[in-house]
Amino acid sequence: MYDFAYQKPTSTAAAVSAMATEDAKAMAGGMTLIPVLKQRLNKPSVVVDLAALGLSGINVTADAVVIGAMTTHATVAASAELRRAIPALAHLAGIIGDKEVRHRGTIGGSLANNDPAADYPAAALALGATITTTKRAIKADDYFQGMFATALEADEIITSVSFPIPEKAAYEKFKNPASRYAMVGVFVARGPAGTRVAITGAGQNGVFRHAGFEAALTANWSADALKGVATDADGLNSDIHASAIYRAHLCNVVARKAVAAAG
Repeated sequence: MYDFAYQKPTSTAAAVSAMATEDAKAMAGGMTLIPVLKQRLNKPSVVVDLAALGLSGINVTADAVVIGAMTTHATVAASAELRRAIPALAHLAGIIGDKEVRHRGTIGGSLANNDPAADYPAAALALGATITTTKRAIKADDYFQGMFATALEADEIITSVSFPIPEKAAYEKFKNPASRYAMVGVFVARGPAGTRVAITGAGQNGVFRHAGFEAALTANWSADALKGVATDADGLNSDIHASAIYRAHLCNVVARKAVAAAG
């Protein structure tokens, strides 16, 4: 570690003001930021703790689920209302990391960080979510802009995320056995935004929609409809865990499992 100023504002206005400081960094659950600070991969002059802003909670309406940005993964996974409205989202939250991560990590922190192997970006993109911040509302299609890159401005803080309730949806992932990050994760959904398929863990530029899968499922919502629909290995991750070609193969395998789970 190294010296930095620590602030814990009690209002979003105060948090935004603190974030205006040069090199300031917001901290939600700290599941990503604290390890990064320990490794000195990021050296902010100010760490702004968002824990006291009251941005947690789940509100289910007739057509959407709105989740406060500081709501933990464990809370999302345990919500009975959410499980009735969007069971796929509760399932996704319940398989993030391990128990300790799920009780500290937050949905807003995950989306703000936009790790290329994180789970929530796939849900946001597939369900056509809207990310609300201290400044505006951003559609998921406009929000994700590459590996660890989002539409957020430096002093902009996520306050909530709204997910339209789909007719059917499911999330499946082939996870790294150590970190439980998705080597390939696929979220499929059919609902108000149409048929959408989002893939995380595979792309070099982070989460992305799969046009081929979407076209096949629009014509015929079934796992068999995806047989033979290829994923281009160009632009996919290749590392010690899996080659780009293997990840391309996994995209189809995991997508078919997700469609079958959605019913």
